[in-house]
Amino acid sequence: MSAPSSVLPTPAPVVATPPARTARRVPRPARTARRVPRLRALDGLRLIAALMVAAYHYGGRDGEIGEAWGSSPSVQFPTAHEWFAYGCLGVQIFFVISGFVICMSGWGRPLRSFFASRVSRLFPSYWVAIVLVTAVFALPPVTYAAVSPSDALVNLTMLQQPLGVDRVLGVCWTLWAELRFYALFALCVVLPGANRQRVVLFCAVWTLAAAIAEAANWPLLDLVLMPEYAPFFIGGIGLYLVHRDRKDITAWGIVGVSWLIGQHYAVDRLWHAPNPEFFSYRSSLAIISVVTLGYVAVAAIALGWLNRVDWRWLTTAGALTYPFYLVHEHLGWVSVAALHRGLGLPSWATFGLTILAMLVLARLLNRYVEEWATPLIRRKLTGR
Repeated sequence: MSAPSSVLPTPAPVVATPPARTARRVPRPARTARRVPRLRALDGLRLIAALMVAAYHYGGRDGEIGEAWGSSPSVQFPTAHEWFAYGCLGVQIFFVISGFVICMSGWGRPLRSFFASRVSRLFPSYWVAIVLVTAVFALPPVTYAAVSPSDALVNLTMLQQPLGVDRVLGVCWTLWAELRFYALFALCVVLPGANRQRVVLFCAVWTLAAAIAEAANWPLLDLVLMPEYAPFFIGGIGLYLVHRDRKDITAWGIVGVSWLIGQHYAVDRLWHAPNPEFFSYRSSLAIISVVTLGYVAVAAIALGWLNRVDWRWLTTAGALTYPFYLVHEHLGWVSVAALHRGLGLPSWATFGLTILAMLVLARLLNRYVEEWATPLIRRKLTGR
C-alpha cells in the first residue's frame, strides 16, 4: 500500500554528499495466510440433495415425466415411487446448505465482491442451460412445447417468475428464492459488515418478520420475506455460527427455532390425508424425519464430525451439483423417453442411465463453461 501523499520527506541541507550507496533490499518474510480447509462433506451433501430432487422428478410425481415413461411412474416403480416422492425435500436441504455457505462466503467480504461471487457462480451454467433446453425442445422429434422466443430471452435474467413469464427450467423457482435470500443478506449483513451481533439480529428479525408476514397474509410481505423458506436459510446461517463457535448457545437457539418452524412448513405443504386417488402419500413423520436429517447432516459438518470425509472427488461432486440441478429435469424427460420408449430399456436401467447422462452433461458444463467463465466474470465485476 503506497504512503499517503501528505507525508513528504524533510528537505536536507545542500551539502556535498558522498556517492550514494546502492540500496540493498531486504526481502520481507512472506505472510502465511491461514488456509481455511474446504468442507468436502458439504459438497457431498449438495450432490445427495440434488439426486433426491432428481429421483422426485423422474419417479416421484406424475405430469410430463409420465408422458416420457409412457405411463405413470407409479407403474414403472410400484414400490420405489412412494420413496421417490420424498425427494422434493432435497430443496429444503439445499436451502439449509445455502444459508450456511452464503454466511460463510459473505463474512468479511465487501458488497462488490459478494455480488461478483454470486453472479459469476449462478449465471454461466444457467445461461447455457436455458439455451440448451430451449434448443432441444425446439427439435422436431421432441414433443415438449418450448416457450416463446420472447419468454426465453426474459428467462436469461432469472426474473421470469416475478414477471409472470413461462419458465424454461422448472427448477428456476428455487433460484428465485435464492436470489431474494442473497438480496436480504447482502443489504442487512454484507453491506454494513458481517459480524456475529449483526448476523444474530438478522436471523431474529427475519424469523419474526416472516411470522408476521404469514399472519398478515399480505402478498408483498410474502414475496420479500418468504415465510415458507426463510426457516431453512436461517437455520443454515445459525449452523454457520455454530461452526465458528460450537458453544454459542444463541446460535443453537437459532437452529432449533428454525428447525421447529421449517418442519411445520414442510408438513403443511407436502402432507395430505391418505387418498388412493393420489399419486403417493407422504407420512408427516417421514417428512419431519427427512428435514431433521438434513439439519443433522449440516450440523455434523459444522461441528467437524465429518472432517475425515475429505476425499478429493467430493469437490468435483460439489462442482457438478449446480449444473446437474439445472439440466436434469427437462433434459431428463428427453433421455427417459429415448431410452425407455425408444430403445425399450427397463425402467431401472433407464433411471440410472439418465442420472449418469445428466452428471456427464453437468461435468461438461462445469469443465467448459464454469471453469473459465466464472473467474472471468468475477474479475470483470470486481475490477481485478
